[in-house]
Amino acid sequence: MTQATKKSPFREEALRHAATSRKEGTILMLSPGWTRWTYWVLVAVAAVGALFAIFGSVNEYAIGPAIVRVRSRVDVTAAVAGVVGAIAVSAGQRVEAHSVVARLNSASEMAQVDRLQHEFELQLIGALRSPADKQMRDSLASVRVQKELAEAHLEQLTIRAPRAGLVGDVRIRPGQRLDVGDLVITLADESAPMSVIAMLPGQFRPQLRAGMPLRFEVSGYLYAYQEFVIESVSKQVIGPDEVKRYLGQEIFDTVKVDGPVVLVEAKCPEPTFRVDNQTYDYHHGMSGRADARVRSESILVALIPGLRVVFERFGG
Repeated sequence: MTQATKKSPFREEALRHAATSRKEGTILMLSPGWTRWTYWVLVAVAAVGALFAIFGSVNEYAIGPAIVRVRSRVDVTAAVAGVVGAIAVSAGQRVEAHSVVARLNSASEMAQVDRLQHEFELQLIGALRSPADKQMRDSLASVRVQKELAEAHLEQLTIRAPRAGLVGDVRIRPGQRLDVGDLVITLADESAPMSVIAMLPGQFRPQLRAGMPLRFEVSGYLYAYQEFVIESVSKQVIGPDEVKRYLGQEIFDTVKVDGPVVLVEAKCPEPTFRVDNQTYDYHHGMSGRADARVRSESILVALIPGLRVVFERFGG
């Protein structure tokens, strides 16, 4: 096969154009015009990102469950076991200190007191008629002791208010069986202030202190944050059992505490809170979530932790 008969890798049209054209070709343009302004946009984004990383900050929060609590609330409980015989108060009623709020069934005890009272009076008359009779005096003393014991037992079956206040909840009904320590009623002042008790993770105790802001979100009202100021922080880190003793069974059941926590208290400046231009009242036992900012650092340091040491040395 001769050189002339070899097939060219170029098309005949291209060969003829190359042979007849006197104009030189141009360099192939691989990048369109939009790549130039895209480059500067990327440079600007990188510059803004670098500035944000240097001057921006990332925060760390101590987050935990929280409840609303009436500060001066008093729980009146049963001192002895028994069956509720009568309830002398109702919710919203104002009572005086030591007034009767409920009685346990005490028909037999009252009958015994009446019997001993009558016997005591008879013995007293006999002793006054025969003051020299030693047997009569001893019998009178014995009846007196029995009467006093019966009256003391009867008094234990009478539940009284430890102080004056407004009856909140009445937790009993006639015929209900009560054990020692069961809740009977709650008492509180009409103008009693409320506070938020937050149970924050125990590891944050060294970073928490009075005066720090506390943010509270009531359950059921998402993102409706209420801003408070921490008034007190417990000295010790405690476990779920101690939290239960502090809050009481009725409130503890509304929150979930899994590990060691520190108790943080903040006073509610108002008895109400606002959500979507609506005003709602705080109520004892309302639960939610609280958080307190414990640390803030540069985004750059958060991305490159080794810089923390450099900055500490430079700052020192």
